[in-house]
Amino acid sequence: MSPSSASKDAPPPLPEPLRVAVADSHTHLDMQSGTVEEGLAKAASVGVTTVVQVGCDVKGSRWAAETAARHDNVHAAVALHPNEAPRIVLGDPDGWSRQGARPGGGDAALDEALAEIEALAALGHVKAVGETGLDYFRTGPEGMAAQERSFRAHIEIAKRQGKALVIHDRDAHADVLRVLREEGAPERTVFHCYSGDADMARECAAAGYYMSFAGTVTFKNAAPLREALAVAPLELVLVETDAPYLTPAPYRGRPNAPYLIPLTVRAMAAVRGIDEDAMATALAANTARAFDY
Repeated sequence: MSPSSASKDAPPPLPEPLRVAVADSHTHLDMQSGTVEEGLAKAASVGVTTVVQVGCDVKGSRWAAETAARHDNVHAAVALHPNEAPRIVLGDPDGWSRQGARPGGGDAALDEALAEIEALAALGHVKAVGETGLDYFRTGPEGMAAQERSFRAHIEIAKRQGKALVIHDRDAHADVLRVLREEGAPERTVFHCYSGDADMARECAAAGYYMSFAGTVTFKNAAPLREALAVAPLELVLVETDAPYLTPAPYRGRPNAPYLIPLTVRAMAAVRGIDEDAMATALAANTARAFDY
């Protein structure tokens, strides 16, 4: 059966294992099927031996921290997703929960949630604050102020706690870069699921920001993304799944998971014109440095 004719719900097959182990720098194990242990074992069987589990709201951030505490090869990132901030403040129907409008809690509710994120960020097994940033795709103009206030607060939390900052940037490149300049970015800043072009990659490189590439780099229509990867300094490049989303080709549309990282690593190596072992070696070192583990 070809990948295109397989069930959209069926997990893709195991890829050929990597010879050099790498990390999935951004995943959501709590949104994937099966147990955490099953997912980690499947990933390890193909050379993906470390994952960064990312929270998107208070509940998910607690889960990320608890999971990292139980597993040496899981590191946590905690935050309010950009679409979560307007949901908290406004009851935004386009917020992260997508559960319809509800009464907003105002700035006080956002402050309360941010305080819990900072308490989690102080834990030793929590390595990053994120994913935070700006998302103009799902949240309209009425939610932008709440998003930006939340983003600025997360930047300060990351700096106070000495943790990496993980950026979610969707249709908001200029404003994300502006806020980072205005606030002063933490020493270690990661653009998760990097979606900019080559010019933005040069700007990120000049600022020392890491760029994490997902399965999107394998998509046929993603030539600008491959151009960005080609010019990004190798020492600032990471790889991720953002699973269960963004499954790499040829399995786009089917469930993603950390075990599929080798497909993206090989595509990235081809773009860079280097062998997969050299690509994996760089990715492993970069991820450990970015998240300080």
